[in-house]
Amino acid sequence: MADKQISLPAKLINGGIAGLIGVTCVFPIDLAKTRLQNQQNGQRMYSSLSDCLIKTIRSEGYFGMYRGAAVNLTLVTPEKAIKLAANDFFRHHLSKDGKKLTLLREMLAGCGAGTCQVIVTTPMEMLKIQLQDAGRIEAQKKLMAAQAQLSSSPAAAAAAAEPTVERRPTATQITRELLRSKGIAGLYKGLGATLLRDVPFSIVYFPLFANLNKLGQKDPNVKAPFYVSFLSGCVAGSTAAVAVNPCDVIKTRLQSLQRGVNEDTYSGILDCTKKIWQREGPTAFFKGAYCRALVIAPLFGIAQVVYFVGIAEFLLDLLPKRRA
Repeated sequence: MADKQISLPAKLINGGIAGLIGVTCVFPIDLAKTRLQNQQNGQRMYSSLSDCLIKTIRSEGYFGMYRGAAVNLTLVTPEKAIKLAANDFFRHHLSKDGKKLTLLREMLAGCGAGTCQVIVTTPMEMLKIQLQDAGRIEAQKKLMAAQAQLSSSPAAAAAAAEPTVERRPTATQITRELLRSKGIAGLYKGLGATLLRDVPFSIVYFPLFANLNKLGQKDPNVKAPFYVSFLSGCVAGSTAAVAVNPCDVIKTRLQSLQRGVNEDTYSGILDCTKKIWQREGPTAFFKGAYCRALVIAPLFGIAQVVYFVGIAEFLLDLLPKRRA
């Protein structure tokens, strides 16, 4: 990537393909991460990643693990394309006569990439979180109704036992309601928290990946083997993911429109941080950290392999040959 200039269309296509492949592989773990992060000290539905996935399959079926995947698969293409291409753009313009970038300049390039991507990331995460967490809230309501049957009077128990039909909103319905009630700002709720997560993530990830990847290059003018890019992406991605997990917890809580029984609501980043610290303790900021590491590691490992191998270059090269 450093020495051979790749065309912008190729960068965008590579980034898009990388995102699609990565999301398809790890989405169930991402769903578990969202549900683990959102549950508070009231009704804790899940004790671990495996417990969450098992209960999700039992109550919602196999495809319940992919609730919200359509949103991700639709928007991850522009998101990953912007992120990877923006990092290349900033690295290219921050380099001096092709010289090696200093660590500070690498971090600035990552900062620029993280800032650019939130244009797509914020509405994508906003919609995805509502769809992913709906099953947890429904399960909590059913559990509360079952407990009411056991502890309340016969009349109250009968009322709790009445069947209710839960209509799960679609991404389109959520989008229309947000636009109708709050305008475009509704889709960008949690923008500040998203920046707080994605900018530091990119500042850590891109320089770390670039330097790890260079270790596998036998010749500075030759790309590192694909497995080196994959492992570098995995290590850099998981490291950056765990480092910014507190910001991810705050972002997830702020962007959730529906709350479970007796769960806190938040007015902003500071209010959310304060309430989590006081009522759940500092360890709550690392809820779902290992899930996020498991999601980001292969996601960025796959992304960097596809991006570095340059599938789009191969596809674009075929077009002139067909005309000839």
